[in-house]
Amino acid sequence: MARIRGPRRLGPLSWLVGEWEGDIGQDVSYHNKDDETTPTEYFEKAWFRPIPIQENGHQVMDGLNYKMTAWRHGEEAMDPFHDEVGYLLWEKATQQVIRTVVFGRGIAMMAGGDAQEYDEGFALRAAPEDVNYGILQNRYLSQRAELRRFDCTFTHNDDGTFTYDQTLVLKLAATGGLEMDHTDRNTLHLVKRIHPSAQFA
Repeated sequence: MARIRGPRRLGPLSWLVGEWEGDIGQDVSYHNKDDETTPTEYFEKAWFRPIPIQENGHQVMDGLNYKMTAWRHGEEAMDPFHDEVGYLLWEKATQQVIRTVVFGRGIAMMAGGDAQEYDEGFALRAAPEDVNYGILQNRYLSQRAELRRFDCTFTHNDDGTFTYDQTLVLKLAATGGLEMDHTDRNTLHLVKRIHPSAQFA
């Protein structure tokens, strides 16, 4: 797929603008009811929309707000098992991408990483002890499934799809405090274009 090399106000986030769907998602996580780690396959819908330029003193950031929702296969007519809302921001001056996200389970985090204007992908990380790119969680989770680290990548594929791959490292009380990886991965295709100037759509 040919890449357009023009001005990119949204930098490495430019290709994400639009509405997306993907049905090859796989979530690998510990299931308390079964006392085992098993995969769950899922269908997902996501949208990414431009926001106005954000200014903090001399800092200037461009970005998107977004929403991602996932249903287990066979449960598309039921409640989703995952829902998140957030922002993806790019600061051109420092070449930083930031993902600020809130999950419906009472988790909030800010993950960050480096990216340049024409990059077709980026990697982000967060950890509880990082004062800039950190993790917050509700009391129940901190006692039973403490979040130790978050890593994720977004990749724009040659066929126009995009793939994300992310890992939450958990310290689980149910397994005697052992750490385990909770992973999610999906590839989504564009179902509706949103013009980059269409703010507040």
